[in-house]
Amino acid sequence: MITSPHALASEAGAAILRAGGNALEAAIAIGSTIAVVYPHFCGLGGDSVWIVADRSGRKTCFLGIGQAARKLPYFGGSIPLRGPLSALTSACAVDAWRHAHDYSARHWRGTIDFSVLLADAIRHAEEGFPVTRSQSFWLAFRQAEAAGWPGFAALFMPDGAAPETGSLFRQENLALSLSLIARDGPRSFYEGELGTRIAAGLQAVGSPLTRDDLKATRTREVPPVSLSYRGFELLAPPPPTQGLSTLAIMGILAHFDLASQKAGSADHLHLCVEAVKRAFLDRAGIADPDIVPQPVEEWLSTQHLAQAAASIDPARALEWPAPFRSGDTVFFAATDAEGGSVSVLQSTYFDWGSGVVVGDTGILWQNRGAAFSSDPKHVNAIAPGKRPFYTLNPGLGLRNGKPALLYGTQGADGQPQTLAMLLTRLIDFDEEPAAALAGPRFLLGKTFSDSRDSLKLESDAGEAVLAELAARGHALSPIEAQSPLAGQAGVIVIDEDGMATGAHDPRGDGLAIGISSGA
Repeated sequence: MITSPHALASEAGAAILRAGGNALEAAIAIGSTIAVVYPHFCGLGGDSVWIVADRSGRKTCFLGIGQAARKLPYFGGSIPLRGPLSALTSACAVDAWRHAHDYSARHWRGTIDFSVLLADAIRHAEEGFPVTRSQSFWLAFRQAEAAGWPGFAALFMPDGAAPETGSLFRQENLALSLSLIARDGPRSFYEGELGTRIAAGLQAVGSPLTRDDLKATRTREVPPVSLSYRGFELLAPPPPTQGLSTLAIMGILAHFDLASQKAGSADHLHLCVEAVKRAFLDRAGIADPDIVPQPVEEWLSTQHLAQAAASIDPARALEWPAPFRSGDTVFFAATDAEGGSVSVLQSTYFDWGSGVVVGDTGILWQNRGAAFSSDPKHVNAIAPGKRPFYTLNPGLGLRNGKPALLYGTQGADGQPQTLAMLLTRLIDFDEEPAAALAGPRFLLGKTFSDSRDSLKLESDAGEAVLAELAARGHALSPIEAQSPLAGQAGVIVIDEDGMATGAHDPRGDGLAIGISSGA
């Protein structure tokens, strides 16, 4: 089974599974296709984080995270959110595809040639695909500011306006870049003919990234961090990602009998929100472990989480001002007949990343460098070769050592919050994936449309729940039911007999596809 935010990407992954490929091979097909058909949220100029596990007990993470340029400009004030000076970090998504392909061949008997896995992506870039509602919305929303982004309007708004939903959108230059990767291999993005063109394009617009920065970009394979929750071993990526935050939230919630409550009730929502607040108090310390020591064991210790749980007042909300990070991404996952399972997030950080289209490559570059701080005393202070704090946070749950839950969501700061709601619905309330995804969700903090540090809650939670949460002191800002602000999540559940069920978020354009093992 596979799940992704776009039907064409899901179909690309499903075709690989039908052809006898494994979940990693399917994930590469999904990742390359979604980079074409969802250009506002991810692309070749971005990063990705993977969690991989199988029935033999292997479990690992691929951190496809680019590093800051070796030669940085001086930032007297804050780091720009858009434009060439926000394109400060190299892009590791393509190298992560390479690493996944190598791992597949070494451990999962993968045999499909890398170029075959990019075939659908190349075809959709060459021939075009219907513009989604999501792409059209984010183009229209950013239209005024996007006019000044290098190369952006010519590619994405050739007629001076956002294309209509359903209209055909082609990316011929991107198709050529993908074809070079298919012909010369994924490292050509960094070291080959394509890498030369990318470096030249970045330097031409004023990005500090160089060819040497591209060559130094490599995926790191590291052990996941984990936490036990109600019979599951929940896996998350380690720092510099916020995977610790999701695990801490669940570790706090483990001290409460959620199953005795009602899913979506004021009690359920209140506990989840309050657990998020406590976990986010530690999140400010997450940074690149190569540079800043990370007390992971302390943050996830039984005593620390128990103290956090004890500080929650079931009748009163903790006051909450907190910094906010914007950002968008895509989640996709795959599991194969042998139990190989992959959970992935792929992103260019903000919608449309830095806004910089690199030369004639058709590649939109990320603005992940904007996650750094220009304050030299900050744990996430920008430094040459450093990796920034990372919101990408895919998850994978094991039962008796075998993959049982694949989950993740778009949404930057909202990712751990959405995952808390999904995991409690799936585990504590035993809901099916589609029901868990459709349930009302919340987002604590600012959004692009609301600068207040309020609790955004989808209106289908119901008037009684809204009133009760307000009475407990939550500063509520109701949002529409099934709001895009609440993330676009995906879930696959694998039963102990190996049968899989899955779904993608009704808030987006995604699709889950199941494939019979006999197909």
